[in-house]
Amino acid sequence: MKREDVVVLRKYLILSGLAFVLLVGCSKQDNQSSHEGEVKQSTTISTSQKAASTNEKATSKKEEVKPMKVLEAVTEKKSLSEIEKSIKANQSDINERNAQGESPLLIVTHENNIALAQLLIDNGADVNSQDHIQDSPYLYAAAQGKTEILRYILQHSKPNQKVYNRFGGNALIPAAEKGHLENVKMLLEDGQVDIDHQNNYGYTALIEAVALRDGSAHYQEIVKTLLQYKANTELRDNNNLTALDYAKHLGYSGMINLLS
Repeated sequence: MKREDVVVLRKYLILSGLAFVLLVGCSKQDNQSSHEGEVKQSTTISTSQKAASTNEKATSKKEEVKPMKVLEAVTEKKSLSEIEKSIKANQSDINERNAQGESPLLIVTHENNIALAQLLIDNGADVNSQDHIQDSPYLYAAAQGKTEILRYILQHSKPNQKVYNRFGGNALIPAAEKGHLENVKMLLEDGQVDIDHQNNYGYTALIEAVALRDGSAHYQEIVKTLLQYKANTELRDNNNLTALDYAKHLGYSGMINLLS
């Protein structure tokens, strides 16, 4: 082989070697880039999965939140449907009382919220539960003219006629004294209330309707109703006075005619 041919062959071999090295290097770079891309993609998927998992847990926690207690729901004036959910979730707390001793039913009776009162009564709310001043839903409804609530109580529960207000009176006495004729009639028609019950002052419904009021036609109608149901006109209060004695003392001629 000639010297010139040897030189040419060497150059060829050197160039071939360089080409091989470059080819191998590019291949390694492509593989590394591909691997890095896979790692990035895997990391992105993992992050997304974690975020989704976190959202699912948060949603799950929200779904697990229990409805508030009945007393809390009533106090915060939640809607009828929300209070119904509270009752279903916390049936045993339906008669829970606040710092004033007021039950959910007494609170809604104060507000004359008939729909809520009916819902609570239907779910077993105690109509005799008394607050710190001895008001109960039954006694308060009768005394304060919450006629529809009183009607529902009489129709759907059993008021305890031995539970008295802070003056020792039953439901009938303040109903008569405050002029709630329809409540008086309702209680008498129900037949369970003691028409002649005397409170701590010895007053009956009849005595209070005369002695503590104005002798007007409206109160004459209440007295007439009590007499129709055989109220005892001979009973005397702690001052030893009857309803007729008061009518005479106050000069209520219409009352005198009814009671004589």
